[in-house]
Amino acid sequence: MGISFNLASAAMQLDGRVGAWAESRGCWASVLHEFVCFGAKQASACLFGGCMVLLLGLTWAFYPQHFVLARYDFLTLAALAIQCLLLVTRLETVEEAKVILLFHLVGTAMEVFKTAVGSWVYPGHALLHIGGVPLFTGFMYGSIGSYIARAWRLFDFRFTRHPPLAWTMWLAAGIYANFFTHHFLPDVRVPLFAAVALLFGRTWVHFRIRHVHRRMPLLLGFGLVALFIWIAENIGTFTAAWRYPAQHQGWVMVPLSKLGAWFLLMIISYVMVSTVAMNRSAQKK
Repeated sequence: MGISFNLASAAMQLDGRVGAWAESRGCWASVLHEFVCFGAKQASACLFGGCMVLLLGLTWAFYPQHFVLARYDFLTLAALAIQCLLLVTRLETVEEAKVILLFHLVGTAMEVFKTAVGSWVYPGHALLHIGGVPLFTGFMYGSIGSYIARAWRLFDFRFTRHPPLAWTMWLAAGIYANFFTHHFLPDVRVPLFAAVALLFGRTWVHFRIRHVHRRMPLLLGFGLVALFIWIAENIGTFTAAWRYPAQHQGWVMVPLSKLGAWFLLMIISYVMVSTVAMNRSAQKK
């Protein structure tokens, strides 16, 4: 706890000094300071996911092809090591680690099915795998949950006109089921998009960068996060961590149509985190 406390204390002191300097320089300096603080908090929230994306790039560029430990297995062990390091240094809470584990299970289950029906493939070899799915992939899903949970804490999320949790849970269950059933039954993602708009269309998320809470439409937040996941997916396929059928002959950009799938996955991720976070808040009251 000492390391994380010292880091947080030093960051608060630095923010106070820079904030006082910015206020003395006028409105634009204060705006720039808050923007930098926003970026720093976002970077902190992305810590686990950013490490995973960085590992994809570094292992693609430098990992020995015929090393005794397969690249995928190294990624799995590295993800576990990062997880342990974040917990030991208290940069990540135990509850956030539980969210990552839950996402790992949910994501891996979907991966096993999707690879079995040929939606995408993992071209490398691995000892640590389930079916055709190396175990590091669960951490890629877990990084999404980690980001939402950390952002929730760092930005002190609050909401207005948030739909009842029970409704959002039914929506998330329907979205998750459709990822499987659309291979055999009609794809109902358009009605699911409509349901998302109906439930969250009037919801605002309030987030605190420094001292004052700002706000934005929650749907916009979902869309922005989905966009960044799509960018990370392009990095993942470029580094040959996984490949879609259209990329067998060479890398091409993941189509923008995948944004819809990531947007819906974002809803599942958000509902899982919000259920834990809001229940915890209710217990504190």
